Amino acid sequence: MASVRFWDPQLWISVGVSRRPKGRLAWVVTPLAVALAVYVIVAATVVIMAPWALVAVFLTGIIAIAFLTVGATPRSHPEHPSLIDYALSLASFATGVYFFIQAPEIVDRISLLSPLSEWDLFFGVLTVLLTLEITRRTTGAGLTAVVLIFIAYNFFGHLLGGVLQHGYIDWVHFIDIMVYTTDGIMGLPARVAATYAFMFVLFGVVLYAAKGADFFYDFAASISGGRAGGPAKVAVISSGMYGMISGSPTADVVTTGSVTIPVMKRLGYKPEVAGAIEVAASTGGSIMPPVMGSAAFIMAEYTGIEYRDIAVAALLPAILYYICVYSQVHFRAVRLGMAGLDPTQIPALLSTLKKGGLFFVPLVVLVAALLYGYTPTMVAIYGAVAVIIVSWLQRRTRLGPLDLWHVLADTTYRMVPVAGATAAAGLVIAGLTMTGLAAKFAHVIYALTEANQLMALVIGALLTIVLGLGMPTPAAYILAAVLMGPLMTQLHIDLLPGHLFLLYFAVMSAVTPPVAVAAYAASAIAEANPMAIAGHAVKLCLAAFVVPFVFVFGPELLWQGPLWKTAITFGTAAAALIILAGAIENYGRWADTGWTRIVLAAGALCMLTPIMWLTGIGIILVAFAIGATRWRERLAVRRAA
Repeated sequence: MASVRFWDPQLWISVGVSRRPKGRLAWVVTPLAVALAVYVIVAATVVIMAPWALVAVFLTGIIAIAFLTVGATPRSHPEHPSLIDYALSLASFATGVYFFIQAPEIVDRISLLSPLSEWDLFFGVLTVLLTLEITRRTTGAGLTAVVLIFIAYNFFGHLLGGVLQHGYIDWVHFIDIMVYTTDGIMGLPARVAATYAFMFVLFGVVLYAAKGADFFYDFAASISGGRAGGPAKVAVISSGMYGMISGSPTADVVTTGSVTIPVMKRLGYKPEVAGAIEVAASTGGSIMPPVMGSAAFIMAEYTGIEYRDIAVAALLPAILYYICVYSQVHFRAVRLGMAGLDPTQIPALLSTLKKGGLFFVPLVVLVAALLYGYTPTMVAIYGAVAVIIVSWLQRRTRLGPLDLWHVLADTTYRMVPVAGATAAAGLVIAGLTMTGLAAKFAHVIYALTEANQLMALVIGALLTIVLGLGMPTPAAYILAAVLMGPLMTQLHIDLLPGHLFLLYFAVMSAVTPPVAVAAYAASAIAEANPMAIAGHAVKLCLAAFVVPFVFVFGPELLWQGPLWKTAITFGTAAAALIILAGAIENYGRWADTGWTRIVLAAGALCMLTPIMWLTGIGIILVAFAIGATRWRERLAVRRAA
């Protein structure tokens, strides 16, 4: 870390070394991780607990584990925690015990009226400090710096002038709101991590343990491996299928990318291109139903919209995203003459379905449970149970007691960075609420844009991407939602398309330079520059930057409106994105010169708009560009003859 400069993006995403407990340490940490997982499952299904108590025990428990599984710096010992790590872990564990004992009194107290005891203040301050440190270790300096800025604003904002000034906040008031209410650290983001997010991560881990990811790869290879650019298309399909269950771009890159990226490189893809294709395909998993990811669960809680409705609305835009990515991969493969997989590496479709086709059953269970209106927590539980039952039908996939033990532990380990990020986001949200900054921010943007919806959306998109630099998607979304949500209401943008818009750009912050977290994950596998990977990935992810504007101004894409209008909007958008992909990848049969590519791209963008006359102009431009290209082709043939 000493050699990393302040402006180097690596500094802002550098996290502590990740440890997987071994030996004596595993005998202590793994049972704690399993116990915490069991606690979450029981609290979600059997015992009814007050939200504050549920989150307090979960958060302090997972932070105690985190200090032992995540080192202080990238250069910390990869296997053995330091004395400081042990001390911080014990401090977090002791805090959890105190909160558990005092929970009945804390839950019933009246915030800012019932005085806090000295022990309350002590453990409150300790909780804030532990949260800041675990945020730094698990998410890097980016999110930590944002949190510290907002904390400083809480304490010193009364000294400022103008619209940024707020009333005086002392440290007791700060601790009261931040720790002992559901508006701060124990607030909505951490509650989602302790319920919905944990359960869906559990579902993904169970599926992976049962070799479900292997089936998705084989299935993708069997249907597209032999085509031009076969390995890249396999990466798009398999990563999309696994990503719609895992909901984590980085986890998806590491899981499926370890197979797809080396294969693409062997068949001629440049390392940075191979990494970018995997990043683009994996990132789409966070916007693809039925799971989508932690941010979607936070959106459901924050907006009050049922998760089922969010998942249904997100389906068509997510399909459009993958249509664009797949089309770009196809046109590039055709242009470069990329070959498919060797026939010996392509599994037979019927054989693949025979071996693993039953893994479609858990997906059906997920969708059915969502449509029947079960809570996301129960949906994930039903899905996990379905995976376990399916796994028992074949010996090679069967999950035994020891496998389930490791599944529970691994789920807790995977939740460590999510829990740290959501707790930190709670600090920021409470600060925004106490100071009234969110309402002031919305007022300023409203005035600057003169109530123009398009300009406000552009600012919202840029703000979300900037907030997402160096922080996980859930934290980026919740900060954007708190700041931009009131503005969306003032501009009469419907709740669902407005917040889904912010969710899209929060997801895309994982691939946008200079701090593209998913690209850094792929760079280690591809052995390529992460910024080069991120640059190529942004081009592949183009649909995710365009489609959100489409469904805000044309909500038919979210199933809001007549079915015939939804069909026309989706069909036009799909055709436009395929054409746009051809223009981007210089597909010679549609555009053979620079100016025809520009006309083709302009026509495709016009077709994307929900405005009928612009769509008509777009169709004319596309027809003109393709017609001019074909005419020159025929002319060249005649001259050659």
